[in-house]
Amino acid sequence: MSHRILLLGAPGAGKGTQSAKLADEYGVEHVTTGDALRANKEMETEYGTPKSFMDAGELVPDPVVNEIVEAALSDADGFVLDGYPRNLDQAEYLSEITDLDAVILLDVDEEVLVDRLTGRRVCDDCGANYHVDFHPPEEPGVCDDCGGELIQREDDTEETARERLEVFYDNTEPVVDHFRDEGVLVEVDGEATPDEVFDRIRDVVEN
Repeated sequence: MSHRILLLGAPGAGKGTQSAKLADEYGVEHVTTGDALRANKEMETEYGTPKSFMDAGELVPDPVVNEIVEAALSDADGFVLDGYPRNLDQAEYLSEITDLDAVILLDVDEEVLVDRLTGRRVCDDCGANYHVDFHPPEEPGVCDDCGGELIQREDDTEETARERLEVFYDNTEPVVDHFRDEGVLVEVDGEATPDEVFDRIRDVVEN
């Protein structure tokens, strides 16, 4: 049986990690909006190609994103969808074009999300990623791989993290309500280790 899974969650909730594990576990496509747009950037829609908006540095409008996602899903024999829908219009569109087997919201407290988002450190030389709590370097502030200096990126500061979360809540609350009203939303506690969270998600998918 091919699974059709939608994973929702705030920045820092672990969507990317869990989506990749799910895709692996069930042998289905991991569909992200960004990948779908890049793969189909020349696709003609009545509003133009995604590339025309991306090249201009503009947000790709909903109708174009919808068409691209629909194309990606129709090509896939089962999928884990990550990063779409981002608003109510997209959620309603998704409900029209596919029947989802599971809609899972990774539930993580805002302060935990801020800790996760602000704890990332990146090597200034080789680009290796660390986290002060979850994946610390052997020596604080020094890259294990190349000995370079570990820095905090501008978009990982607390102020930026809280702004990103604010935008997420504003846009995604109606999406969560939409699937809750349809009776398909299951909330999973996302505050355990990645393996424990994955076990919880797998229980939902298989039941």
